[in-house]
Amino acid sequence: MRASLLAILLLASPLAAMAGDETPAPTNERRSSVLLLGRVAGSESYVQQGDEHIARYKFDDRGRGPNLEVRWRLDARQLPTSVRITGVDYLKAPVDEWYTNERAVANWKSSAEQGSIAGAHEHFYLPIESPPSFVGVLAHALLADADGEIELLPGGKARISEALTIPEPGAKGRRKRELIAYEISGIGFSPELVWFDADGVYLGQVGEWLSVLSEGREAWLQPLLEAQARHERARAEDWAKRYAHRHDDALLIEGATVFDSRSGLAREASVLVVGKRIVAVGDQTQMAFPEKIERLDARGRWLLPGLWDNHVHLGGVDGVLHLAAGVTSVRDLANDEASLPDRIERIRKGEELGPRVLAAGFMDGSGPYAGPTRVLIDSAEDAEKWVEWYAQHGYEQIKVYSSLKPELVPLIARLAHARGLRLSGHVPATMSAEQFVAAGADEIQHLNFIFLNFLMKEAPDTRDMTRFTAIGRYAHTIDPENERERTFIALLANQRIVVDPTINLFENFFEAKAGEIGPGYRGIAARLPPQVQRELRLGGLKPPAGQEKNYAEAFPSMLRMLAALHQAGVPIVPGTDAMAGFALLRELELYEAAGIPRADILRMATLGSAEVNRRAHELGVIAPGWYADLILLDADPMQSISALRRVRRVIKDGVSYLPDELYAAVGVKPDP
Repeated sequence: MRASLLAILLLASPLAAMAGDETPAPTNERRSSVLLLGRVAGSESYVQQGDEHIARYKFDDRGRGPNLEVRWRLDARQLPTSVRITGVDYLKAPVDEWYTNERAVANWKSSAEQGSIAGAHEHFYLPIESPPSFVGVLAHALLADADGEIELLPGGKARISEALTIPEPGAKGRRKRELIAYEISGIGFSPELVWFDADGVYLGQVGEWLSVLSEGREAWLQPLLEAQARHERARAEDWAKRYAHRHDDALLIEGATVFDSRSGLAREASVLVVGKRIVAVGDQTQMAFPEKIERLDARGRWLLPGLWDNHVHLGGVDGVLHLAAGVTSVRDLANDEASLPDRIERIRKGEELGPRVLAAGFMDGSGPYAGPTRVLIDSAEDAEKWVEWYAQHGYEQIKVYSSLKPELVPLIARLAHARGLRLSGHVPATMSAEQFVAAGADEIQHLNFIFLNFLMKEAPDTRDMTRFTAIGRYAHTIDPENERERTFIALLANQRIVVDPTINLFENFFEAKAGEIGPGYRGIAARLPPQVQRELRLGGLKPPAGQEKNYAEAFPSMLRMLAALHQAGVPIVPGTDAMAGFALLRELELYEAAGIPRADILRMATLGSAEVNRRAHELGVIAPGWYADLILLDADPMQSISALRRVRRVIKDGVSYLPDELYAAVGVKPDP
């Protein structure tokens, strides 16, 4: 099948190589639409001029988004001999990336890396800043290869296989026409699907958030998404059967050092689990055992309640990465309202691996900076409709976003509270955090909005990149010891306003340097897939000229603010908005770096999160009657929070998971 399709591709697709053909190729431009949640947000164009291929790719996402030009040449095997990428990346940083391969000597350079290798006869350079169409170029090379497997530069290996076919949407007549999706593995944590039409022309890639499809084929998005979702669900079901170790008998965890999240102390004890629940904790000689029992020797190890990540956007294989890191509960703060409930139900039934999921209903106002949602609120009627819809569909809270009209916040707060829902979010633009709290908010997402409370003059509109760049410029001027800052912090503490800091994001923005692995991932980067490692070298925000010193002081200022919030008694829930699993462990390490006591950090990540999310009666504590959501460590987290990286077993609902098995499934090497 692969060989026959290749013949069509070489004739039909403008992305196919024309190397060796003396006749100049036609210069007809092909265009694709960039879709964010199904809405056109940009474009990708392609043209071939002689032996040079040129693509231009851009889209706008709340003031962010790339604008790139890519030029490349291919040899007869569809392998790049030269690549040049210029423009700006998603965060508007300059891009100037190039690659050459002359006489099998490959050289490359970008803001993240540079290298050289001799003997690159059959290697494919995958640009770090490439547009989606370049995955189509890789697909052609893999299809042209004898075994469908190619070494990637700078590292890794890509493989291709046919994944699924579907009837062409809307095809008429007696001729059977099918779209084909190929699966390319070796790029990230999970395989990527690329789509070709019935004539063998590259269509693009689709996803729940971002899709790129040939112009005129935008109506095919939903059928492609549905087919792709069925394919991914089949893999998820297979993993759920393979990696969930169910205990037919009662489980006795013997002799662990058990952390008590209520007192902050630890003691040696055994824990008896029957089904989904803990039934006894303490001296096992005093326990009444069922007739059949499975014993797990935990002497010398630490047993903690499962961890919480309070800021995720669940998708792909995130559930596997969360579980592997000991995260047994998450709060999803913005997702596709049409598909998230189904995913939650699949996880609940054991058809997909993942943590417990509490969902927040996401909403924003319409406009050029509207967030990634179809739920746009511009009137009281809109607010009433959607708060009610979220309440009826099992959502636990409402999250508002930056383009929402400030005058609608009090109404949304009243509606949410009347339905038993909490209200959190970004502070809407032109509104201060203090005004957001006065309007009825229960929680603030992201620590930068605490700083922006004092920067209304300097940053009056925070819908775009200003909400980050203003922190770089002015965070050093905001001191939690000043009277105005202390007054606001006291207000948060007195009203029990929760803060979800996601401080790991700001470490990446202000501390990560281009060309280096950021500090949050240095210890684990070598375990990750090669292409994921590359992305970690892209660096953070580049300071404008003259702002270098201010940007360098931004993150230390944020750590001081985090410590001050905790010391004042402001409730803090750890959340990440970043790489599943690994980012939470870094988030907690940064709390330690801020000077927060380790016992307090462990409580925040367990019982404290359960309290905020109204689950403290069943989660966050190792005690009889609570759910058996547990993690077993072979290091002491009271000596270093980094011990949380040493999870050796995860138990959720009384079912055991082995991190090394989970990590292997998504291309992550085991913890040595």
